[in-house]
Amino acid sequence: MSCSQRLLRLATLAECTPLAYVSIQLFQSLVRIPLRTLLYRHREQLRQGARDLTTDAGRRSAWWYIFIYDHGMLRLFWNNMSHVVPGVYRSNQPSPKRIQKYAAMGIKTIVNLRGPSGMPPFEFEKETCDAYGITLLSVPGLSARAAPPRHVLQDVLQTISTAQHPLMFHCKSGADRTSLAAALYLLSVTGASVSTARKQFGLRYIHFKWTEAGVLDYILDQYEIAQTESGISFQEWLDTVYDGAQIQSEFNSKTGR
Repeated sequence: MSCSQRLLRLATLAECTPLAYVSIQLFQSLVRIPLRTLLYRHREQLRQGARDLTTDAGRRSAWWYIFIYDHGMLRLFWNNMSHVVPGVYRSNQPSPKRIQKYAAMGIKTIVNLRGPSGMPPFEFEKETCDAYGITLLSVPGLSARAAPPRHVLQDVLQTISTAQHPLMFHCKSGADRTSLAAALYLLSVTGASVSTARKQFGLRYIHFKWTEAGVLDYILDQYEIAQTESGISFQEWLDTVYDGAQIQSEFNSKTGR
């Protein structure tokens, strides 16, 4: 058996035990196959295997996909959950067990800012929300690393503001897209100040302004300038002035990207 075949076999065994996954990295030091290539193959293998959640094998593949490749191992101990305003919460991607707890809290709606991807995290979330009577809504097109088009931000606000409360919204880690959604909600729905909305970004949520995700902070910076000059409301600014492509271009020039 070749080295590559041994690695792929070891990756397959990772569906059964975390020790095998760690062994991949140890074995990698002895061969010259890029670990990235190996993990990509394994990820696709799990993704394909997770297509049918009605089987034990499919559910096992989906669980390992989430655990290894969707930061699920971190979310076992970290939910990045916080209270935005009464009846509105934010968090990272919830597990089925956490959704059960949200149902007990009285949460009526969950808004998935990752969009209806059809990937294992979304499928488990949909299944669990249906089981506990929680409405699951999805907003596609929101990026953690780019200024979204106007219609996407309008969809986010429309979805969150009109959904049944109490509600919780989330992205993958609850750091960037979720921070933006929380800030937009405060600005548009509650009429909060820009300084108050900015508190939804920050290290406590694992949002790093100096990365590409800083373009989301830059959106608030540009609104603050417009508000100072004319007193325009956020909703009016979003509907008539906001230009995602222009903000992205300005941010790239300013940061040398």
